[in-house]
Amino acid sequence: MRIRVVHETSYTYEQPARGLIQILRLTPRDHDGQYVRRWRIDTSVDGRLTAREDGFGNLAHWFTPDEPAETLVIRVSGEADTEDNHGVVRGAVERLPDLFYLRDTDFCTTSPELHVLAHGATTGAPDTLTALHRLMEAVNGAVRFEPGPASAAVPAAKALAAGSGNPQDITHVFIAAARHLGIPSRYVAGYRAREDGEAEVEAPHGWAEALVADLGWVAFDAVHLISPSDGYIRLAMGLDYLGAAPIRGSRTGGGTETLDVKLRVEQGRAALQC
Repeated sequence: MRIRVVHETSYTYEQPARGLIQILRLTPRDHDGQYVRRWRIDTSVDGRLTAREDGFGNLAHWFTPDEPAETLVIRVSGEADTEDNHGVVRGAVERLPDLFYLRDTDFCTTSPELHVLAHGATTGAPDTLTALHRLMEAVNGAVRFEPGPASAAVPAAKALAAGSGNPQDITHVFIAAARHLGIPSRYVAGYRAREDGEAEVEAPHGWAEALVADLGWVAFDAVHLISPSDGYIRLAMGLDYLGAAPIRGSRTGGGTETLDVKLRVEQGRAALQC
């Protein structure tokens, strides 16, 4: 499948913001089943855009404007060809040992209720893959999807107690439960093209990857109850949303910040077969 993306993030400040630094994890890498044809990042103000690789192996850019800015628009446009690998991730850059992904974070701490969910869903499962699919179903049933900004993400235990959350919250519940079961798991940020061919206009999506013996890392989208296929573009990974956030930044001054996100993810013409 060919997927086209246009993603525009606009910041407006009450006063010119000084010392702006934006970390952009907005550039996908090639791996088996994901091949980037073209990709571009543009900004509305002049500045320095420096390409780096973070500790997880994600492609990242540090952007610093030349002067204080009242507005900043970051625009991403690109195309990628994808193939359905049934959720199995192969050929991705791995910089950290698998057991690193058993670490707790503030967003992926557990609770007694989360322990009950994890064990109730997976007890009796014949293997890890089956257990993870059952866990995905249990999380989907326990936490109702409600669209919301990623900046409003809450810890897994709080999302489970509320019974609703955005994609980041639901993914954190899955990750925390999987880690409690001793299964290394991580957060993935990216884009999702809708199966009906219509343009996806929600904010960038989030899902999980968990380690399965003899298969490697396998993706699970508890929001849509599927293993991500060729409709997904994988941008970045981390222990939780903060480690894989497409955009994170800091500034000095500027007063109140207003944020607006416009996103269009759609299927293009099918990739040519050689």
